[in-house]
Order: sequence, then C-alpha cells, then structure tokens
Amino acid sequence: MQTSPYLSFTHEEWGRLRAATPLTLTESDLATIQGINERISLAEVEEIFLPLSRLLNLRVAAAQHLAMVTDTFLGKPAAKIPYIIGMAGSVAAGKSTASRVLQALLARWPNHPKVDLITTDGFLLPNQVLEARSLMQRKGFPESYDLRRLVQFLTEIKSGAPAVEAPKYSHLLYDIVPGEMQVVRNPDIVIVEGLNVLQTGASRSQHPAHVFVSDFFDFSIYVDAEEADLENWYVARFLVYRDSVFQKESSYFHRYAFLNTEELLRTAAQIWREINLVNLRENILGTRDRAHLVLEKAPDHSVRRIRLRKI
Repeated sequence: MQTSPYLSFTHEEWGRLRAATPLTLTESDLATIQGINERISLAEVEEIFLPLSRLLNLRVAAAQHLAMVTDTFLGKPAAKIPYIIGMAGSVAAGKSTASRVLQALLARWPNHPKVDLITTDGFLLPNQVLEARSLMQRKGFPESYDLRRLVQFLTEIKSGAPAVEAPKYSHLLYDIVPGEMQVVRNPDIVIVEGLNVLQTGASRSQHPAHVFVSDFFDFSIYVDAEEADLENWYVARFLVYRDSVFQKESSYFHRYAFLNTEELLRTAAQIWREINLVNLRENILGTRDRAHLVLEKAPDHSVRRIRLRKI
C-alpha cells in the first residue's frame, strides 16, 4: 500500500475545519484584492481560506510561545520574531490573489495584526542586467533573480530588524523601479509570494552561507493546477491585458495592444509554451511536494482539494 506524507481533504471536508471562526471579509473587501481575470467568491473565502487562516493562527501562536520559551531559557527578554509564509506555484495559478486574501484574513486575528506581503518580482535582476546576460527570455527562471539580496532580506526579517527594504517591481514597466522600495516595519507575519520560493539548487551556489529561501519559512503553500488549465488562464489574462494594461504607452507590452484576437491568442500561447511552461516543468513543479500545504485548483479556478503535510 502506497503511503503519502499528506492528509487529503475535499473542498467540503476542509470547509468544516473552519469551526466557529467568523468571516470578517465583505464583498467590497474582496473586490479590491481579486485578480484581473480571477473571480474568487466569498463562499470560497469562507470554505477554503478561512479554515487556512485558522490553522495558521494556531501555528503562529505556537511559534510565538516556543520563541518565548527559548528566550526564557536563555534568560533574555522576549523578542518578536516574524512568522514567514511562502506562497509558490506557476505563472497564472492565482498565487497573488491567494496571498492577498490570506493577508487580509490573517490581519484580522488579534495576536498578529501586522501582516506584510512581499513578491519576489522585486528581487528580479533589472532588465538592463538581464539583457546584458542574455536572460530576458529566461525572466522568472532561477538565474534571473538576485537570490543573494532576497536571502539577505529574509535574514534581516527573521533577525527582527525594525525596518527592512525590498525593491519595487512594476508590471507596467516590466522592470524594477529605480530608487523605490517597499519597507517592512515590525511585522507579525510576512507572506513571500513567487515562482521561486521553494526552489533549491541555484540559491545553494549563489549564497556563500548555502542558505535556501525556503529555510526562512515557517509554513509554505503551493497553488497547483493542471498544465492545460494554467495555459488557459494565462491566455485569458493576456486578452484582458490587451484591452487594459497594454493600452498604456508606458507599458512594456504596448506593442501587443494592436494585435487582433487571433494574433494575440497565438502570441500568448507561444510565450506560454516557450517560457512559462518550460519554467514550470524544469523549476517549479518539482518543488510542490516540499510545501506544507497544496491547494489543488479546478478548471474554474476554485479549489477542489487540499493536501496538508503530516510529516
């Protein structure tokens, strides 16, 4: 009999683990944090993300107690150590929306009201550097990130630094914004979202202390879906962008605003196959089983199954 390190739950089974946790998000709250082509319902928040926030609240409390016990043993004042959550998955899987929903729910628990969200896009190398290294077609692959800087950022967060800066990334410009920073100040929880957060190997060679990004995580989540669904979602998002973001002259992808639907579909599918699908298969999918929890999505973007690591 084959065994699994995970406990598996259907949508309904997981929803019952909410217990009596009240739903504190409203429809108007949800409207501000949804993805551009991903509509998550309040029922999904209640049945999937509310139980997850309850689980994480319990784990944060346990981690805070353990830290206090250690400080007591060492005979020093209790120090506030942020709890770090990693959110991984493919392009178009819905990581960003899941992260924002989780951030909003966790911030409503009384013992950890300060929840920051950081995306690893800010730790991509600037386009000028990527072009010099012939890596523009590998953007999002492990070698396109400044992993030393990301590891240093997480080191400072876990060390309790009062203020830590992360570079800002513009999806409109498709590049790092020079001189602009996101400042994380005394957080209770930090959610780190990105393609590469559970990857190993590259960070081992790029950091002299041989530290992985995931070494800093107290809990990790992988948003999973079938390849065909991911491609459909990516192409659908590309269509939405053509009629919105791509219309702006400052957009890096402004040239796509003038493509007809057939040309755009063909272009989006080509980008998916030649870049995002390759990255998924080579670098991202293999990290799925390293996550503490896996959210398996159906073709309509709803979560149909949850797997929680038991060992």
